[in-house]
Amino acid sequence: MAERLVTFDTDGTLGIVTLRRPEKFNALDIPMLRALEAALDTAEAADGVRAVLLCGEGKGFCSGGDVEAWSQMSAADFQVQWVRYGHRVFDRLARLRQPTIAVLSGHALGGGLELAVACDFRVAEAQVKLGFPETSIGVVPGWSGTQRAVRRFGAQTVRRMAIGGELFVAAEALALGIIDRLVDTGKAFTEAKAWAGKIAERGPLATEAAKLMIAVAEGEESAAATEALASGFIALTGDLNAGVDAFKAKQKPAFSRS
Repeated sequence: MAERLVTFDTDGTLGIVTLRRPEKFNALDIPMLRALEAALDTAEAADGVRAVLLCGEGKGFCSGGDVEAWSQMSAADFQVQWVRYGHRVFDRLARLRQPTIAVLSGHALGGGLELAVACDFRVAEAQVKLGFPETSIGVVPGWSGTQRAVRRFGAQTVRRMAIGGELFVAAEALALGIIDRLVDTGKAFTEAKAWAGKIAERGPLATEAAKLMIAVAEGEESAAATEALASGFIALTGDLNAGVDAFKAKQKPAFSRS
């Protein structure tokens, strides 16, 4: 069953990652996180996929971490197996080479909102609610809700959700910059797909490079992005070819700075 918890499909140049646990409003547990990580790996490696949609099956996008999955863990297991592993998976999403759009056709709460925040863009339907309700049950946002969300939306907006307990409807979330587009009920996937299609028409290498540079400016990643950009540039040079050819021939390379 694990392989069906999260699926990856393609539609032309678009990839579609879908959370498939509708009976639990797509609540995340360890098998779900593993399946999501595997789907993202597949999306990253998919030739010709230039934008990725993240969807939730059923009435909810994602209700967050499954309380039954973590509430019986020891403190050590909760820290390592739950929080740190969840961070790794969410970072994987945030650093996917392709632009990503979260399709919010249902509520995004707690870890579900953190998941949406890890995407580049968010399209939400009018009835959707968003927030970080974790403190109401005595825990805190643990998958970047106090970090990535603050960088992207500002500390005061996150305070209102994580400390003040406010849940924002989609129209309020749009005004605060939490979502990028607001659509009528039932229209999120169509809108997101059309938007992703326009993104996919742009220069793929330039788009990926722009995403990396924005990530550096935002503090999402620095060392890996800098080295990736520099290495990609070097890989196109004649100097690299000269160096590799000389290495294979066991000769001294003649670099031309070309």
